[in-house]
Amino acid sequence: MIALKQVPLPAANRGHARISVNAAAVTSGDARIRSAMAPAGMSVGLRLAFGIRRPRQPVLGMFFSGTLEEAVAGMEPGTRVFGNTGMAMGAHAQHLTIASDRIVAIPDDLELDDAEAAALPFGGLTAADFLIGKARIAQGAKVLVNGATGEVGCAALQIASNFGAIVTAVCRTENHEFARELGASRVHDYREGIPRGQWDIVMDIAGTLPWRRASELVAPGGVHLPVTASLHQMLGAALFPRRAEGRRISGTTSSDGPAALLRLRSLFADGVLKPVVGARFPFSRIVDAHVLVDTGHKRGGVVVTMQRA
Repeated sequence: MIALKQVPLPAANRGHARISVNAAAVTSGDARIRSAMAPAGMSVGLRLAFGIRRPRQPVLGMFFSGTLEEAVAGMEPGTRVFGNTGMAMGAHAQHLTIASDRIVAIPDDLELDDAEAAALPFGGLTAADFLIGKARIAQGAKVLVNGATGEVGCAALQIASNFGAIVTAVCRTENHEFARELGASRVHDYREGIPRGQWDIVMDIAGTLPWRRASELVAPGGVHLPVTASLHQMLGAALFPRRAEGRRISGTTSSDGPAALLRLRSLFADGVLKPVVGARFPFSRIVDAHVLVDTGHKRGGVVVTMQRA
């Protein structure tokens, strides 16, 4: 159950930044933590990590934009920042404290509003890590993005196309033109079954292409990226990353540390990646934001924005 409550201001430990939150993303990750619903085999681990019966941290939210209230790490009060609280959560609030290495400044010359800055990290961090870090995407690569118009999919389409890849997007017919605008060369409705062909990179964000279904889609020497994977799939990828004909699977979790945040800012500054905010709600309507996320059929990110007197 989601409810708005007054809680004490979080304490700021040494080396932590105190942030006045301007906007925060409501993601599929937040929904999973709230409901303890996860891919097969992952629910027990999710409960142990975040709370057995309910979230141990009552304030959800990992990705945010805000304003520094005090000087920290060479940044002055009033500096606009975005960041990722990680497992500490706490971003769905008007104020938070966070380790200073988990935020990056938003330079004045970057045209990035508060909602966009909050939406940038979730999809951007994951897509960049899988495509650039794990798959080592290169110009001319053929890329299949399964689940192409959520937060991660929107980022993946932009990154892949800007790296010179030839991208096929799998999404609802209603979103085909939208996927083309983000860089897809071809589109396919997931309700029509698995598309035919082979790709150098098969990125499964929807979680409907495990290796047994994806193997025929991965070209020799290609890579399968199970972004949304069951425990069985993650173990299989870790224990047997190499498959026949030079194919491989890379399904480890994404990097979200300081270097990843700085790379994300650079991707935006270089015009490679722009955040897609599909819906904006005032913080008072955060329940509606969760309802939309729970449908599984949103475009881009969902963001709540703070209103202050």
